[in-house]
Amino acid sequence: MIVDARVLRDEFVPREVVHRDAETNRLSAALSPLLDGEPAETALLTGPSGVGKTCIAQYTVSRLRERVLDIETQYVNCWQNYSRFRALYRILDGLGQTIDIHRQSTPRDELLERLERYDGPPCVVILDEVDQLEDMRILYDLYHLPRFSMILIANREEELFARLDDRIQSRLHTAERVHFDRYSVDELVAILEDRAESGLTTGAVAREQLAIIADAAAGDARVAIGILRNAARQAQRAESRAITYEMLHEAIPEGRAEVRRKSIETLTPHQRALYDILAEEGELEPADLYAAYQARVDEPKTDRTVRNYLQKLAQYNLITITGTSRDRTYVVERRE
Repeated sequence: MIVDARVLRDEFVPREVVHRDAETNRLSAALSPLLDGEPAETALLTGPSGVGKTCIAQYTVSRLRERVLDIETQYVNCWQNYSRFRALYRILDGLGQTIDIHRQSTPRDELLERLERYDGPPCVVILDEVDQLEDMRILYDLYHLPRFSMILIANREEELFARLDDRIQSRLHTAERVHFDRYSVDELVAILEDRAESGLTTGAVAREQLAIIADAAAGDARVAIGILRNAARQAQRAESRAITYEMLHEAIPEGRAEVRRKSIETLTPHQRALYDILAEEGELEPADLYAAYQARVDEPKTDRTVRNYLQKLAQYNLITITGTSRDRTYVVERRE
């Protein structure tokens, strides 16, 4: 049944991508100065979760590396590396510049100084979930390093820029903006067909079944691939030569739940505290939620930062925000 499990994983970057030609071309154009040894303009990729932003960034940079011999790339997941120290360390580590760095005692300024002294090939840094950074000064730092170019990935430009000071906003004003809309059902079917053709045996899944998956995924490729992965896993366990409709319908809630679990696992400690409070208490108003959060964590963040966290949870369908600023409430999403 499964002939190449890599194809069914979320992080897999296909050799060719479908239905993102315009976005790929715009990002490629933004990076094109690197072909002539010049720094590229910062690129900003925005759109909801599961629309291919990370995949296209990695795919485009991979194509660039095929054309340019002397170029480095570094990928930083800012949800995991959300502090300035972690993000800088991750970049340096990828460049092999952390051999004598002690993570517990090395000052952040020393990390930045090492990046400033870097004299290797030009480097493209992909900052995924960039709005998760606790300290946005790293964008200013990297912007002024001539050997580094940035691809920034976020859900919403407005919410990202609201967190930037005027100095950083002015630098990023000229960034090449590439927006990603949700996939249509037909586009998701094409993506799933490509994955099934490469990852499953011939005839393992019918196109009509892929259409059911695409419809259930509501424009989110992560969910769609997760459903297909779970259905294929069931079929393999049953030693079946094809995915049955019964297996498919069981895989739909499992695929959704799997994506949800992964999203919860990536939350920062403070975001997880907010999520857990809502999961325990149910619907809460902002003041009650913030009071419960203050009581639960050491060194609570400001009310504004907490609102940003909650917006992020909503963007990943972990909570629902209803009402206006006066009667706003937060509640955990409980999707089947």
